[in-house]
Amino acid sequence: MAANPRTFADVQRTILSAHKESTVEDKMSFYDSWSDLYEQDVIFLDYQAPLLAAECLAAVMPEDRDQALVLDVACGTGLVAVQLQRLGFCNFHGVDGSEGMLELAQSKSMYQTLQKCTLGSESLPASSDSYDAVVIVGALSEGQVPYTVLPELHRATKPGGFVCMTTRTNTSNQLYKKQLQAVIEEMEQKGLWERVKVQEVEHWEKATSVHETKQDSKYISGIIYIYRKSRSQD
Repeated sequence: MAANPRTFADVQRTILSAHKESTVEDKMSFYDSWSDLYEQDVIFLDYQAPLLAAECLAAVMPEDRDQALVLDVACGTGLVAVQLQRLGFCNFHGVDGSEGMLELAQSKSMYQTLQKCTLGSESLPASSDSYDAVVIVGALSEGQVPYTVLPELHRATKPGGFVCMTTRTNTSNQLYKKQLQAVIEEMEQKGLWERVKVQEVEHWEKATSVHETKQDSKYISGIIYIYRKSRSQD
């Protein structure tokens, strides 16, 4: 007899586990164990962030996408790179803290390099002023990657290059979003980058927490930020 298929309740339990408090080592072990089911689970969730973030970045980079070098931070299994490749981007470097996720990303044969890095506790393994675009999709949220990594994302970006970031805007992530946005705005005020595009998304992914599944919408919301690094850092 065939095994019972995975259900939304199974995915719900997994997602809630992903956002609980734990050590960095526990978190990476969790993602290693989740890697084989990750892409199947995000289909359950109708997870829109990789597609929407890729489309936003493509909209502000209409030319020479095939020449652009993209750093995919917290790349996971490569969902964002898949969407960017569909839109004409060809050159990807990836960084993630999970060996399991990196192995699956490697199997897609899209990345020129993949490196392991625990964001927030290690410096980003990227040379300064190197990338036409730096993207981090789905990882900037409570219990995941700390918002203190933003200066590292900026550092790796070429002057005139783009940084594409996302976060959830549901109830449980409101404090994190506020703190993230404060850092974004402080860096803008210092002239480090300028706002290019901010897109709010109502249907980010299906709600999984007990509180949010009781709301009128079955989905939680999110937001995409695209900033352009200043050409002069004087």
